Amino acid sequence: MRKSGYQAYLVGGGVRDILLGLEPKDFDVATNATPDEVRAVFRNCRLIGRRFRLAHIVFGRDVIEVATFRGQGSDVVDDQRADESGRLLRDNVYGTLEEDAVRRDFTINALYYNIDDFSLVDYTQGLDDLRLGVIRIIGDPEVRYREDPVRMLRAVRFAAKTGFRLEKQTEAKVFELGHLLKDIPAARLFDEVLKLFMGGRAHDTFELLRHYRLFEHLFPMTEEALTHELDGFPLQMLIQALKNTDQRIADGKPVTPAFLFGALLWEPVRMRWEALCEQDELAEVPALAAAARTVVSEQVQHTSLPRRFSTPMQEIWLMQPRLRKRAGKRAFALVEHARFRAAYDFMLLRAEAGEEDQELADWWTLFQEVDLAERKNMTRAVGTPSRGRRKRRRTPKKGA
Repeated sequence: MRKSGYQAYLVGGGVRDILLGLEPKDFDVATNATPDEVRAVFRNCRLIGRRFRLAHIVFGRDVIEVATFRGQGSDVVDDQRADESGRLLRDNVYGTLEEDAVRRDFTINALYYNIDDFSLVDYTQGLDDLRLGVIRIIGDPEVRYREDPVRMLRAVRFAAKTGFRLEKQTEAKVFELGHLLKDIPAARLFDEVLKLFMGGRAHDTFELLRHYRLFEHLFPMTEEALTHELDGFPLQMLIQALKNTDQRIADGKPVTPAFLFGALLWEPVRMRWEALCEQDELAEVPALAAAARTVVSEQVQHTSLPRRFSTPMQEIWLMQPRLRKRAGKRAFALVEHARFRAAYDFMLLRAEAGEEDQELADWWTLFQEVDLAERKNMTRAVGTPSRGRRKRRRTPKKGA
């Protein structure tokens, strides 16, 4: 971009993370070139976005996002269009570097690195906040949150990632305006949930989301189920699942949204499953399938859940009662199932939380380690389990 005569700076999270001694996930570029001018420079460029067009420069599997400097516009609420919910609708316009800086969300994300003289450009005192460990929104917090309520989720995500605290006014408005998230498209919130829980700080993020009463707008059924907690259930299992997610990411192991959402939504599913079984409306497995369908259909009204994730998630759930039936050839068939490993890991979490028998978890662990002859001995030894052996735990009434 510089060689083509344009201004261009590294900006945002990449600069912030370098200053914090962290490895940047990616790099963004801000420029005075329009998206069409950027595309004229790079043949490997595609333009995205409607209200504000962005250029994505593609290098193999890597993408560099290039954004034109944004204009500031008015900061007066009365001068801006709002929808029926009160969410501000501001048209984005192109502007200068300084205007672009004050249009960004948080001061620590408004730092620009100039490759011409290797200097840091800081119009919002972001470097001071970085040194103080403070997350401060740029401008009037209410105006900026109404303009884009997802900024509240971003504030929590950055707080969990950096360990920083939210500045007083930045924090206060989160408690007041969390309800605006209900007007954000479910597909966008799904993407935000992945960023929140698959960035290596899932457990800390969960605690902060509940503290700021934002979790209830993303997973209302789960939040409701958590109010029924008894002796560490169901919170213990969910927390362990989130900690395991963090550990897998730290170890460089893959994490699938199917397992993550399975853990986040399991308690609402379990409660509906248990209610159907106790009412003798359905047999155990059909009752679980019905509960799963109900929960998924309700959840997608808040965060979308693509079928490529919701289908394996439900398969993991439906394998839970099947894992108790180990006699004859059933165990051999289950261990070859495509979702067996994920279902087994899920069962381990349930056993650790006291929801499933530890003996069952130990049996399946050993079954995977021994040879064929010993596997046959193990399946003969368990016999045929009687119907209805699912371990249940009492669920108290709300407020108990």
